[in-house]
Amino acid sequence: MHDLTDNVLTKLSTLIAERRYESLETDTLEIKPVPSDGVSWRERYKSVNAFLNSRGGIMLLGFKEEGQGAEKHWVFTGWREEAESKVKDFPKLFHDRKKVALDLREAFPPMELRPFMDGQVAVIYVDELPADQKFVFYNNTAWKRVLTGDHRITDDEIERQEEYRQELWNARELHPIPNAALDDLDLDPLNDYIQQLNRPVKVETIKADMASARGFLERKGFLKDGVVTTLGMLVCGKHPEDRMGFRCHVHGYVDVPQQVAQDKQDLIGNILPLLEHSLAYILRNVQVGVSIENGGKAMPQYPEEVLRETVNNALAHRDYSINKQAIISIKPGCSISIRNPGGFRKHLLLEYPDDLTPLRRIIPEAKARNPKLADVLRVYRKWEGKGIGMATLVNLCLENRIDLPTYRFYSEEVCLFLNPGPLLGDRMKTYLASFDAYIEKKLGGAPTNEQKLVLVYLIKSEWENRKHHYTILLTPDNNHFEQLLALERTGLIFKHERSTPLYPVYMADQVLMREDYRPELESLFGATLAALDELPRKCLNVIYRYGRYSSTPAVTAKMAAFTVWHEEKGNVQNIKEFDGFYRKVRSAFNKLEKAELIVRTGQHARGFSLNEEYLQNRFL
Repeated sequence: MHDLTDNVLTKLSTLIAERRYESLETDTLEIKPVPSDGVSWRERYKSVNAFLNSRGGIMLLGFKEEGQGAEKHWVFTGWREEAESKVKDFPKLFHDRKKVALDLREAFPPMELRPFMDGQVAVIYVDELPADQKFVFYNNTAWKRVLTGDHRITDDEIERQEEYRQELWNARELHPIPNAALDDLDLDPLNDYIQQLNRPVKVETIKADMASARGFLERKGFLKDGVVTTLGMLVCGKHPEDRMGFRCHVHGYVDVPQQVAQDKQDLIGNILPLLEHSLAYILRNVQVGVSIENGGKAMPQYPEEVLRETVNNALAHRDYSINKQAIISIKPGCSISIRNPGGFRKHLLLEYPDDLTPLRRIIPEAKARNPKLADVLRVYRKWEGKGIGMATLVNLCLENRIDLPTYRFYSEEVCLFLNPGPLLGDRMKTYLASFDAYIEKKLGGAPTNEQKLVLVYLIKSEWENRKHHYTILLTPDNNHFEQLLALERTGLIFKHERSTPLYPVYMADQVLMREDYRPELESLFGATLAALDELPRKCLNVIYRYGRYSSTPAVTAKMAAFTVWHEEKGNVQNIKEFDGFYRKVRSAFNKLEKAELIVRTGQHARGFSLNEEYLQNRFL
């Protein structure tokens, strides 16, 4: 937070000197002048309440915006000492749903007064409340932060949070471990946690022995009625494997077809080393390429940040009531899967498998299954408390850095599959090229790269849903929302009939989803089509699609080979194998031409199109 504050203040200094304006506020940053009246102070209280109920934030007091349009600019107004008492009241202003006043001092690190130009500004830090303390209210209303604004939390959201709090009341992370007492905890990792907790402001003293730590351990949920909890054993237990069974295990495999799994490892221990060793295991076993930029910099097949957050979220969210290990399986060049005990709450699943177009989507949510553990990991900067696991997966996917992530459910387990990127790779570029004239006609021009990425995300989601895989729902919080609106206006995507106003489910235009044109081909070629082998029929499908929907209606054998190969096997990795397949496609084209099902066309007659007059000529 301190680095962010320094950066923002430096930027403001430049903008004020140049009498310019740039939008700097975010969902975690509010920049305002010191209020001059009660109404303005109430607006600040709403923002603080929204920070507490969302994911925390920083309020800078001492600046305002002036002017309109091109004349708009930032102005330094400075801090006023008489406002200090108002700021000190922040922790006492809020109440719970039953209107009981709360003391939230732990959510407010000490305020800072920073020198700025010829005066001072106030920097007010607000921590996100733990999930089991949300929501808090100001004047009987609970607020949340959305982008740069404060919005009322709906009654439905409040009810769902109350149900969630009831779940947390029975949270397994706080369940006592039989016969585990104070002596089963290790002082060194406990003091390491306290040192992390004291950054940047000291809030707890280092402990000389376990007896002096007892009150702190009880307060943090590491002890309950003198018995060590699952949380305590995970964070600072001496021998967690003796007390927790497989709950503190991560088993890793490198899965190579037709071979015994390589580099099999059983990782066991406390939560922090378990996270670090699990990430190191994955990084050691994923493929690494070499970038031509930056002097041949090593480039892992997956962005390191998505691997780190995926591992951290897996262990933060797993169900510790289930005595099973987490399993990491690496298929070099294909996928990484993390199989984790637990599942998703029912209200987060949109599943209609029996629909004509099967639907299996997961609503991303920022609520931790184990909020006390998540709070510990947040202190170690291992978990940011904003649903970053799914949000990062979607964002990196829409940045074209990874392919579509998918989930598969098993009994008492959920498995996440990470697929190496890009989302818009050779296969999908070829696929979209076969529809480019249709897409451009609908849009009134060529699609932007962002529109292509959103469209491909939805197409691939539908393909994966058909295979019983679940995908992450695109929502206003995790997507290129403007592109969704533009695509919907043109009819290239539409809302599924199961959509709700809160969670619209977008589907791709069904014209783009068709890969088999058997009825249309039968109308052109009659019974001849049924007599063809599978590969020639697939080639005819490709030629039909290009002829009807592409700006390049003439299809070469190589174009068809790439298209069919991508649809069956993905990207071309084995050149020798592809060359053999290409020869088969050329042979199929020769047979189709000889049978007069296709005719040469296009520039220099190198491509082919369907013979639209095939049946007519046969009857003559």
